Amino acid sequence: MIIMKLRVRCLGLDAGGKTIAIINSENSRELGVRSLERIVLKSGSKKLTVVVNVSDDFVMEGDIVVYNEVKDLLKLRNGDFVHVAARPDLESKMYIGKKISGQELSEKEINVIINDVLSHNLNDLELASFVTALHINGLSMNEDYYFAKAFIGSSSERIRFPGVVVDKHSCGGVCGDKTTMILVPIIAAAGLTIPKTSSRAITAPAGTADRVEAVAPVIHDVKRIHDIVKKTNGCMVWGGSLDLAPADDLLIQIEKPLEIDPLIIPSVLAKKKTVGSRYVVIDIPTGPDAKIKTKEDAERIANRFISVGKKVGMHVECVVTKADQPIGFAIGPALEAKEALHALMNPNNAPKDLVDKATSLAGVLLRMVGKGDKRTAEKILFSGKAEKKFREIVKAQGGNYNIKPGDLDKKIIVINVKSKKSGYVSYINNKILIRLAKLAGAPKDKYAGILLKSKLGHKARKGEVVYEIHVENPAKIGMVKKHLKQGDGILITGKAMKMVIEEIDHIRKK
Repeated sequence: MIIMKLRVRCLGLDAGGKTIAIINSENSRELGVRSLERIVLKSGSKKLTVVVNVSDDFVMEGDIVVYNEVKDLLKLRNGDFVHVAARPDLESKMYIGKKISGQELSEKEINVIINDVLSHNLNDLELASFVTALHINGLSMNEDYYFAKAFIGSSSERIRFPGVVVDKHSCGGVCGDKTTMILVPIIAAAGLTIPKTSSRAITAPAGTADRVEAVAPVIHDVKRIHDIVKKTNGCMVWGGSLDLAPADDLLIQIEKPLEIDPLIIPSVLAKKKTVGSRYVVIDIPTGPDAKIKTKEDAERIANRFISVGKKVGMHVECVVTKADQPIGFAIGPALEAKEALHALMNPNNAPKDLVDKATSLAGVLLRMVGKGDKRTAEKILFSGKAEKKFREIVKAQGGNYNIKPGDLDKKIIVINVKSKKSGYVSYINNKILIRLAKLAGAPKDKYAGILLKSKLGHKARKGEVVYEIHVENPAKIGMVKKHLKQGDGILITGKAMKMVIEEIDHIRKK
């Protein structure tokens, strides 16, 4: 293997999270690599695999130009020298091929793959093939456990909080689910510790971090999070900035554009474990347009969560909830934050499904630790204690304690979607609403989204507005209207039902 010593030039540009370097064509020929292949850089004891580009106009022979990601990871400065070699053949590629053919992976094979993910040894095509194979072929119980262990082991950060630490996660698949913004202050007001680290949207118009960011900063370091939780018992922050499970975060970058999430169980449990959670409730939205379609599928994934959670040292319970329509009426970061704030301030006038779901899930957490039940959660919400706690958390995270729902309004373009006939709303297609909200700009455009005027069971008249599409950027209007011609997702006759289908706190024996 040829190893050469090259002088560093720092470009001063980000590469969107990728590790990229540029070398001269003479050096590339000597190393035996071409553009977009991989080379390994070594500086002191640190090693990093990077994508190589080749340029004679921009880079002199003997130099290597690096983007900020490479500079920061290897702690490089202009004029430093690094040792450079072509990336050797990877054992992990053989194991990826094994999964593509539908075979189960061993713990050792998974660890080899995850180590190469962390070392940036695998390119996006190889990672996309791997993630797609996991999505198509599924994971066994053992694979879920081995991935969870590998994700936990990849963490350079472990956050520990005093007292009983609890948490909640939703499997997603239903839009408008701002439940966390109500549940966290309920649980914190009950005296429990709930350091809620959340993701940004992967397949939805808004993730919890996107919603919370409409009212308070969500990017904080570990010390700051400790301070926030010490003051308030809780937080609602973005987990992507904390390096809690970096291998998982790198794979999420591949999953997001593909809109698939095959590693949901190890991903969720690893992140909960690294913040010290001992008791976790998993919300499993279930419905024809959700990720989990049937009650039977929900029970299967619930049992998997419970079993793998137990293996990594957590008490996990699951609640199967209805996902046949959006939660509440708002879809999109600012719209959902506004609705959650309104529910905390005026729970009697809030959407009943939102209040029912938030208090039901909070009630399960309270019961798990012997601190009450759903009624306890309702008392905390309706007494105003949850609103007060919410404002304390918002202030501690750098937001405005006195924020009002009206502060989340902004002048936007409204596209009215009207009922084509009279009757009862009997079906709402979540997938279509999610697609329309994303085409409107959510979650990147904070004020974009959908505001429903009708829910299941509503008697609509012909020509009545059933929902509004909110658009910030006029350039998005054309795509929204084009997609609307294919269907608005509303079918006109039915009645709303309670949110919870079933609560699962044990592994069922066949």
